[in-house]
Amino acid sequence: MNLKTLDEMLQETARMHHHLCPRQVLGVRMGLLGGKILNIEVPQSGKRLLTIAETDGCAVDGISVATGCWVGRRTLRIEDYGKVAATFVDTQTKQAIRIVPQPAIRHKAKEHAPEKNGKWETQLIGYQRMPDDELLDVQEVSLLIPIEKIISRPGKKAICQGCGEEIINEREVESVGRVLCRSCAGEPYYILKRYPLDTKVAAICVF
Repeated sequence: MNLKTLDEMLQETARMHHHLCPRQVLGVRMGLLGGKILNIEVPQSGKRLLTIAETDGCAVDGISVATGCWVGRRTLRIEDYGKVAATFVDTQTKQAIRIVPQPAIRHKAKEHAPEKNGKWETQLIGYQRMPDDELLDVQEVSLLIPIEKIISRPGKKAICQGCGEEIINEREVESVGRVLCRSCAGEPYYILKRYPLDTKVAAICVF
């Protein structure tokens, strides 16, 4: 496998994002360290590595470029806690590690990029130069949801008995003897507006 260098990965994420920022650097560094600790070559071409990111945005672009984990390949999940942090899971061994930037890295960055002026540029360059043990914290974790349930199995489908819509990847919920989607089971992220659209009358699934 032709492994990419840190500089090549930063160039790739910069092209995707139309610029390079400190959080993208953190994402690339986190992804590289995750692969190193789990002994998985990254960026992967397969699906052995699963990443659970705790935010969206810049850092996740870096993580994806470094690991080869993407939402569309079902190897990247977003659990939005508003944190630049991610858990990397070896789906074969079930080992899981959570990586998060150390709290003081904004101040330490100046030590590694003394020639730079301004916080943004200092962090951008400093985060590239800092050793892993100064930049990132690593925690061994256990997932509360079994990895088999997160990944699911191909071809699994169900029909919600509330709204009638199809549910894939075993995301259905059983409630009072009925098979429901999460919205109909009381976990919606939207409300369904009644017509006409300019009225303020709205309701969630009713059955």
